[in-house]
Amino acid sequence: MTTEKKEPETPVLSLQRIYLKDVSFENPNAPEVFTEGNGQPRVEMNLALNSRPLNDEQWEVALKVNVVTRDETSEQVMFEIEVEQAGIFFIKNIPEEHMTQVLAVNCPSIVFPYTRQIMSQLTVDGGFMPFLMEPVNFQALLDQSLQETSEAEGQTIQ
Repeated sequence: MTTEKKEPETPVLSLQRIYLKDVSFENPNAPEVFTEGNGQPRVEMNLALNSRPLNDEQWEVALKVNVVTRDETSEQVMFEIEVEQAGIFFIKNIPEEHMTQVLAVNCPSIVFPYTRQIMSQLTVDGGFMPFLMEPVNFQALLDQSLQETSEAEGQTIQ
């Protein structure tokens, strides 16, 4: 009588496809924005992350970035960009307790460079200097979100 040891299954995370879900570039004050106003640009940026299961082993992770840039002096909008970049990820044998980390840190870290490149190219095509997004620390964002959730739950219990 032999008993076979079952080897633990190897965790797998792989990008299957990267794609652009939505893109918008607006230059509402052209051509005046190029000939008037000498102020420095002031940037407002919002970032959102969404993930959803497609089936038992595939997830869509989407990174949505909205940027509005205004002339610091006149407050005139120079440009506005909205990009939603997504990836389909094959995820298998990842313990449930690690899924938040994978979906909120690992996957968006893979999608981010594609989003950054599109945003840069859009600004160049719109007649501006390349808009280079600073790297995003998705781990810090997750930690902050978990901390805020923990504090909110703690306050509710009191």
